[in-house]
Amino acid sequence: MRYSIMLLSLLLLSGCFRDVSDLHAYMDKVKASTPNRIKPIPAMKEFNHFDYSAFALRSPFVAPKPEAIQEKMQQMSDCLHPDPRRRKQPLEKFAIENLNMSGTLGEEGIIWALIEASDSTLHRVSIGSYLGLYNGRITNVGQEEIIIVELIPDGAGCWVERETTISMVEPDQEG
Repeated sequence: MRYSIMLLSLLLLSGCFRDVSDLHAYMDKVKASTPNRIKPIPAMKEFNHFDYSAFALRSPFVAPKPEAIQEKMQQMSDCLHPDPRRRKQPLEKFAIENLNMSGTLGEEGIIWALIEASDSTLHRVSIGSYLGLYNGRITNVGQEEIIIVELIPDGAGCWVERETTISMVEPDQEG
């Protein structure tokens, strides 16, 4: 058995000493037919420096704030318009369609409405509170609904009033 392994290994190793002159001849032929010149690098174009000097102005890539738009709008002297300096209330970042009336609370003659926003937060509002995207002010709070007066821009620099109602949402009844 030992002799057969040695004989087999000698046969395998004898295959390694084969003549490779044909391989060298092919490699010489390929080297002779392949150009060894590399194209020169193209000339660099001269960079023209631009000095940006409008750092104090508003970036043209960022939308202006809604308050800035309202202040810049042309307002006629005898025209209805919202107060741009009034501090915004938490529910003014939601559209009226995304607000639901969940219930009411009564306290010493004042009725408070419970409003659920689309982010699942609950807010207590009463007459005079603001909500919605169009400067909506609550004018009446009832047991089943609240009435809101919104200021809608008319496109000519003035604003018109629009009355909107948010009704009580009936809870889903499982049955």
